[in-house]
Amino acid sequence: MKKEFSNSNSRGLSSRAYLLQLVDKEMMKKILDAFTMVTGMTANIVDVDGHSIFSKNDAQKNCKFCQMIWKMEREKGIHRCVGSYARAGKQAAIFDEPYIFRCPAGLIEWAAPIIIDGNHLGTIICGQVLMWEPEEFFWIELEEMNRCLTDDFKELFKVAKNLQVVSGEKVQSAASLLYLIANNIVRAGWESIHQKKELELQQFLLNEEIQTRKNLEEKLNSQSLNFFLEKEKALIGKIKLSDLDQCRKIFKVMVADIFSQGSEKLPTVKGRIFELVVVMSRASVEVGVDSEKSISLNANLMQELNNSYSIKEINELVTATLECYLEEIQNHRKSKNRMTIEGIKGYIRNNYHNNRTLEEIADSVYLSPFYVSRIFKESENMTVMDYMTKVKIDEAKKMLGNPRYKIEEIASNLGYKDGSYFSKVFRRNEGMTPTQFRHNL
Repeated sequence: MKKEFSNSNSRGLSSRAYLLQLVDKEMMKKILDAFTMVTGMTANIVDVDGHSIFSKNDAQKNCKFCQMIWKMEREKGIHRCVGSYARAGKQAAIFDEPYIFRCPAGLIEWAAPIIIDGNHLGTIICGQVLMWEPEEFFWIELEEMNRCLTDDFKELFKVAKNLQVVSGEKVQSAASLLYLIANNIVRAGWESIHQKKELELQQFLLNEEIQTRKNLEEKLNSQSLNFFLEKEKALIGKIKLSDLDQCRKIFKVMVADIFSQGSEKLPTVKGRIFELVVVMSRASVEVGVDSEKSISLNANLMQELNNSYSIKEINELVTATLECYLEEIQNHRKSKNRMTIEGIKGYIRNNYHNNRTLEEIADSVYLSPFYVSRIFKESENMTVMDYMTKVKIDEAKKMLGNPRYKIEEIASNLGYKDGSYFSKVFRRNEGMTPTQFRHNL
């Protein structure tokens, strides 16, 4: 599904400024240098306008072909490369996955989007390779694509002959690797900033809630019990729904209500805190959290509460216990999702030749198409239908190894309407036609 992305964020920074604030440039430089050393392919990080975030001294040295193209572009006042990076990055962001494209000069490159909090902040550009050995048409096409830069192609052709030829499978793997690395590093920076802000906000809200409840203690005393019981029911409900964010919000309000009694009633505060955690633990066990783990967490809490002598210490302790329970709930939910995903995969492997729809696949595991799409993409980093195509391609490779199968026959066995369409899908995924694949076996 296509998505629309903003190039700014809630802090009012440009995408470039926000990206530079989140990313550890030195760390990324070391990772990209190591990637290049291993693969021989250069990589760069650009902002949404296609400009590198690295200085000229820090940027990787590109292949001689690209150096020659860029020199020609500067002399002509043309900015084809930067523009193509911006466009490729936008396409990659729309689909939230690596996007393989052909640069204006004729080489294969790919764009891996960097997306944080709904914002497209930049793109990893990698490649400057070929996906098959150049034939006569390649040289004709290369000349046509670069005629705006020069009329003398002798030197350009000479350096083009030294370009690396990389298989479609390796191109896809390299794109996915850089996509995962960059997004995880940037997300770590983003989470660090937001965690700090969340702790500050939590402390502020806690102090504000305590003060408010102290001021209204006498007036609300008769209503306090009813308030707490209603919140307790709401907390149990959210735990059963695995709505972790709402669990946090309700829990913090309940803790603030307990702390409003003040540090002069510390024993009472400790008792009510432990009672609250016991309520949460029972609900957690009901949704599948291991009972032995729950007992261990509660025993540890009781011991630590006995050694706590301030509201601040108790708050830090109970917050850590809450996060432990929420992590156990999330792990159990992931385990259930994993079983569901394996069921989806099994159904697809048994029915790939029948071209099942997403609705039919979802019905096989008794879930909605929307939910199946979401958990499958989160777990496998590909859509359900992409996995269907992968299974078909894997089966095609097996049949291509047997010369008695004709291309049309293979296409029919896989559920494709004709051999031409099958060949197009195969080439898009493998970087070569079925015939070329068979000859390479």
